Amino acid sequence: MIKLCVPSIGDEECLAVERVLRSGQLVHGEECELFEHELATYLGCKEVVVVSSGTAALHLSLVALGIGVGDAVLVPDFTFPATVNVVELVGARPIFVDVDLHTYNIAPENIRRVINEWQGPEKIKAIIPVHEFGCPADMTAIMQIAKEYSLLVIEDAACGLGAIHKQQKVGTFGELGCFSFHPRKAITTGEGGAIATNDVELANRLRIWRNHGVQRNANGVDFILPGFNYRMTNFQAALGRVQLLKFDHWLIERSRLQKIYTKNLISDKVYLPEDVNGHAWQTFMIRLSDSCDRNQMIGLLKERAIEVNLGANALHVLSYYTQKYNADCEKAIGNNSERLYHFGLALPLYQGLDSEIVERISKEMLDILSSQKW
Repeated sequence: MIKLCVPSIGDEECLAVERVLRSGQLVHGEECELFEHELATYLGCKEVVVVSSGTAALHLSLVALGIGVGDAVLVPDFTFPATVNVVELVGARPIFVDVDLHTYNIAPENIRRVINEWQGPEKIKAIIPVHEFGCPADMTAIMQIAKEYSLLVIEDAACGLGAIHKQQKVGTFGELGCFSFHPRKAITTGEGGAIATNDVELANRLRIWRNHGVQRNANGVDFILPGFNYRMTNFQAALGRVQLLKFDHWLIERSRLQKIYTKNLISDKVYLPEDVNGHAWQTFMIRLSDSCDRNQMIGLLKERAIEVNLGANALHVLSYYTQKYNADCEKAIGNNSERLYHFGLALPLYQGLDSEIVERISKEMLDILSSQKW
């Protein structure tokens, strides 16, 4: 079976993890602090705070910025549900914004329209743009809108490590940028995440929230707020540190593989993602024609030993949000996000995937498309 994704774990990673395990210093410590410093250097920002997952990064960011009951947060309608779940968890109201059909990212013109049309009792306080599948969102336009309407910006860069918008790494434009190191990501620590910021005071607050609300002082430690246990372990950080050293080479390899897909997947039933400058290609998702049966395509490729899957979710069709925000969700029926949800197809893409395998996947897909009466 050709897997959708395979994490890259080499001997260097195994040795680094073994070194930490044998040291007995397993919880958050020096390895985590070194990883934070190295990530900050890579991203070109002042501070990075490593945490237990990308979702923890998003949740902690909203809490640290004081977003909660009575606030509303703009989120793209096409993304993994973690982006919106954290808004619910802090008691704020999510507002779904449709995405661009070709980049899969939140569309700036839709942000402005939704803000101007909003009539709910909650005050729009923040926006969470997602760099979907590693494609950099238009942060120039988004930051301009945020400035005009006095909105906080939390970048969901879970898939966006290494992506660049106008010579600047994504995750460093807003107040906070959140990353994930889940095994589906190009760099993995098993589970794990990070928050980037240029606000040193905010970073210090995040560290207190991350670790049970602990603050150290001359008399020892004090618990100054009811914090979380969102710490990363030392052995996770050791794994991530080794992977970060290889990452720029992996980005080149991923870009090379997507170009092979783009060259081969020529069909009137296939719409390719826009090759935006600075794309990190965490996932390669195509959109099938509306006449195709995406779920059947998944099954037919599985019969040929090729694992594929849907790309992301249209939030407004998920049961919880449909039931809670019925009127808003009904207005979103048939939008770009829904088309991407029903016809999007994520194809195998990871460093180490052989070029000939990518060509074979492309050939098998075209063979299925030509043989089906879609």
